[in-house]
Amino acid sequence: MVFSSLTFLFAFLPITLILYYLVPKKAKNVVILISGLVFYAWGEPIYVLVMILSTFIDYTAGRIIDKYDDRPKIRTACLLVSLIMNIGLLATFKYLGFIIEALNAGFGIAIPNPNLPLPIGISFFTFQSMSYTIDLYRRQIKVQKNAASFMAFVTLFPQIVAGPIVRYEDIQNEIDDRTITEKMIGDGISRFIVGLGKKVLIANNIGLLWTEIKAMDYGEISAVTAWLGILAFTFQIYFDFSGYSDMAIGLGKMMGFHFPENFNYPYMSHSVAEFWRRWHITLGDWFKSYIYFPMGGSRKGLPRTIINLLVVWTITGIWHGASWNFMLWGTYFGILIVIERLFLGKVLEKIPAFFSWLYTFIMVVFGWVMFDAVAPGTVSFGNVFEQIWTFISAMFGGNGVFIDDTATNYIVNYGIIFAVCIFGSSDVLKTIADYIRKKAPTWVQYGFPVVDTVIMLASVAYLSTSNYSPFLYFNF
Repeated sequence: MVFSSLTFLFAFLPITLILYYLVPKKAKNVVILISGLVFYAWGEPIYVLVMILSTFIDYTAGRIIDKYDDRPKIRTACLLVSLIMNIGLLATFKYLGFIIEALNAGFGIAIPNPNLPLPIGISFFTFQSMSYTIDLYRRQIKVQKNAASFMAFVTLFPQIVAGPIVRYEDIQNEIDDRTITEKMIGDGISRFIVGLGKKVLIANNIGLLWTEIKAMDYGEISAVTAWLGILAFTFQIYFDFSGYSDMAIGLGKMMGFHFPENFNYPYMSHSVAEFWRRWHITLGDWFKSYIYFPMGGSRKGLPRTIINLLVVWTITGIWHGASWNFMLWGTYFGILIVIERLFLGKVLEKIPAFFSWLYTFIMVVFGWVMFDAVAPGTVSFGNVFEQIWTFISAMFGGNGVFIDDTATNYIVNYGIIFAVCIFGSSDVLKTIADYIRKKAPTWVQYGFPVVDTVIMLASVAYLSTSNYSPFLYFNF
């Protein structure tokens, strides 16, 4: 089941926050725990048990790792139990069906596919919970002995289903002792509203265009239509995911937490490597900390570095979904980053900034074709590759039509929202806002609450009249 709207969140949030502020300090984690379970169970009434199981095993493993600090074999066994359990859950719910279908298609057999529904956000909460036992094993954090506090860490409802991935070390000083100030609440409300506006007013509207074009026959669309479609998705996924991250970070502040940032204007990047330092930052940090660096990172010579990068990026693709297109997508970016590491990075530093930006943006757009231009349920690698190739071919006029009436109508109807996307994905607004806060008279700064109010009212008005409000990363 996928969350289809924000209706429940708007009904759930005020009650939760009021209760959270009213209860004593020692009871706040209990409120977080219960609210997190209720919030998750609203979307997954059965699979909430999967999250509880993961949390219970990691908490127990952590306690044993701490208790037997001088017994390496016991500590290692507990770590392995945590890793096998979490990875096993991912393998079962996220990849088992794909593996069975691939085997059936490849060998002409008929293994029954259980078609298990994917628990919402399983890739997020398993990674988050796993990070605790790994860091505890490494002695980088202190054990959490309070079961309710540990479960509150895992079930923090603002980011439980779509990130950012909050590692225990990020909030270990706040999970049991945090201060909530009026400024934090005010900043949190503002950040939440900005994220809501990005998601509802921008991502939803530009996403409608991609939904229409994705449903077309790629072998018949014009070049301009193809570009408009994939550019629409390029902006949709950014404003959708960064919008949710902003909402989660804002809600965290309102509850006394400082969650890590997850996006830093990635479409302003001047290399693919820089793009991935700015996009989904918490996932990149997770893979660096727990896969890339333990494999040796870049410390064991260039050949080993290349292998490590390709392994990490293949896993990154697999993490995003059980489909050949995600594996292609991850491998594609891994190859680009290796090429930049070998020689292209130095070239990009020397050429004019516009051309390094243009190269990066186009490479990222091609990546999004691999990511989402494939029909759901496509199992065969050949069919996946054919769909991707047909769409890219259409982008370069492979269908013999550069522009048609369909493309012209889309330009007229979506021109303004595209302009908003371009403007909003840069740091121009942030620069203006920072200047106003530092230099403008006080009365001018009163405009910020007014803007927030307008965004909030417009978002609520949109939600009340539209049934289209998918969160893309709830599927991961």
